[in-house]
This record gives sequence, C-alpha cells and structure tokens, in this order.
Amino acid sequence: MQGTGHGRGQEANDVVLLAAGVADLAVSTVSGALSGLRGLLRRADTADLADEGRQDIKARGRLALDRYAPTSPPHMELLARHVTTVRGRGDV
Repeated sequence: MQGTGHGRGQEANDVVLLAAGVADLAVSTVSGALSGLRGLLRRADTADLADEGRQDIKARGRLALDRYAPTSPPHMELLARHVTTVRGRGDV
C-alpha cells in the first residue's frame, strides 16, 4: 500500500477508484432495473398494470394543468356576482 501522502500518483489512484465506484453503481442500478422489468413482464396482468399506469399519468397531468393553468371562475360564482350587480342597480 502507498503512504498517506497525496502526491500526483495518489490523486490519479483516487480518480480511478472514483470512476470504478461510479461504474459499479451504474451497473448495479441498471441490472436492478432490468430484473424489475423482467418481473413485470412475467406478470399475467401486464396490460392492466399498463392501463393503470396510463390512468395515473393522465391524472397527474390533469392535476398539474389545474395547478398551473389559468382558470375561469366557477359557474356559481359568476351567477352570484351577476345577481349582486343586478341587485345593486335595483333591477330585481
């Protein structure tokens, strides 16, 4: 083993170790994802799962649009404002 001094050789060694660690992490993550995907493909209700996933994504999209898109006032609110305006003029 080398000493604790951080010379140029030690820094290169650290870079190699870091790269190897990141590569190992990536390989284990990808292999875990692939085994999970294989497990899903073996299920008999894959079509049902895909449909549920599609519905969930559509619901999330609807919520996101409701959150960020400008909305018009609710119908009952518009009617209440109209009645208030008309009563204020004495038309009722």
